[in-house]
Amino acid sequence: MLRSIQTKIVMIFMILGILIITSLGVFFIYEINSINTAITNEMMTIEDVKTLTLNQMNYARNVIIFFSIIFVLAVFALGIFISKVIIKPISRLVKSAELITKEEQADNKLISSAKTKRHNEIDDLVDTFSLMHTELKENLNEVTRQKNQIETILLHMTDGVIAFNIDGKIIHINPAAKTFLNIDDNMTFEEIFEKFNVDINMEKIIYLENWTSSEKKVNVDDRAINLFFAPFKNENDRPAGVIVVIQDITEHVKLDSMRKQFVADVSHELQTPITTIIGYSETLIDNNDIDKELQINFLNRIFSEANRMSHLVKDLLTLSRYDTAKMKIEKKEFDLGELVKYTFEGLKLEMDKKKQTGECFVTADVPMVYADKSGIERVIINILTNAIKYTNEGGTIKVYIGCVYNDAYIKVIDNGIGIKKEDLDKIFERFYRVDKARTREMGGTGLGLSIAKEILDKNDSRIDIKSEFGKGTEVVIRIPTKKV
Repeated sequence: MLRSIQTKIVMIFMILGILIITSLGVFFIYEINSINTAITNEMMTIEDVKTLTLNQMNYARNVIIFFSIIFVLAVFALGIFISKVIIKPISRLVKSAELITKEEQADNKLISSAKTKRHNEIDDLVDTFSLMHTELKENLNEVTRQKNQIETILLHMTDGVIAFNIDGKIIHINPAAKTFLNIDDNMTFEEIFEKFNVDINMEKIIYLENWTSSEKKVNVDDRAINLFFAPFKNENDRPAGVIVVIQDITEHVKLDSMRKQFVADVSHELQTPITTIIGYSETLIDNNDIDKELQINFLNRIFSEANRMSHLVKDLLTLSRYDTAKMKIEKKEFDLGELVKYTFEGLKLEMDKKKQTGECFVTADVPMVYADKSGIERVIINILTNAIKYTNEGGTIKVYIGCVYNDAYIKVIDNGIGIKKEDLDKIFERFYRVDKARTREMGGTGLGLSIAKEILDKNDSRIDIKSEFGKGTEVVIRIPTKKV
């Protein structure tokens, strides 16, 4: 298109030049013929010839000046036309292009003003450029929007992400990755993973993806970290680098360890009574002449161990129902003081057997509490039973019921054996026992406090335990007095 415009301009100047030169040539030929005719037909003196020649030369000079002026005016007019139709629109295009390269918005009004009543190739160029600018701006806005979305996602991801180029240098890293691995942007692929003794090779990941393990697990401080490696390619489908996704799997590892420990604990708890039952049963079967008193003793042991297994299974089922939300919780208002007194009186016989002193006090006008009455009753029984078990003969157990703000509380204080400081954080774990031998001897399953914690959590309540080894334990239970 521009070549066509250039050709037209050159053709115009050539035609104009040819016309002027041809006109001057015809004029000079005509004048020379006129002088020649005058000299031939008329008898002139030399002075007359000089005079005639000078007159014709002056006339020719005026003609040349006239045509020169015409040529200059024509060139000036053509220059104005070219400036208006070609140079100004092109200048606008150049200015708009400069604005675009500076990431500024082009002046659409300036571009559109290049249009004239007579549409030509320059106007087509302006229209094409304006359309290209609009589409390019839309594409850039879309790319920018997607880039901002991706950066926002990566910035707020809990998983770490690091992108390495083909040379192993970091091209992107989010805050989570820096926190997990405690690294900076200047470290390379090899430096980072050599720091954590990870046996990984970038070339193998890129070129042997199907034959190389893309997952590694490492320990960083007290956390378990899972690393997932994935190569990525460029627009030409050639390897461009590696992306590493970093996941904190500490909780998963802990839960898996707890699950394994739970299975081991259940197996151990069941193995002891089962072994006892099998042993006594075999003895009774294989020996018909066993003394009657010994038989009764063996049967009592079998019954005791079977009863212990039954309690264990029931407690496990109770925990399972709470874990899977299958346990029905019917919350209602009831008098906490009456429930505690009733439960306390029911355990008086157990305290009397150990010659323990028990007292129950209501310290204030306690309002009605809103919770699952049967669940709270079970919690109170578990706490009071533990206090009786772990308080020596002649000990003291005191129970207080009161109200603080919007919570009613039960405080159980004993002067029993107490709990060591290092055991306080673990007492709500399943099957955890402070005194394993004593607990088994008394028929405990090691699940009482775990069940109590589950019940209280479901009732928007809480339990706190303070203890000093050898001096006693204080348990405080708080229950809301109004509907939450």
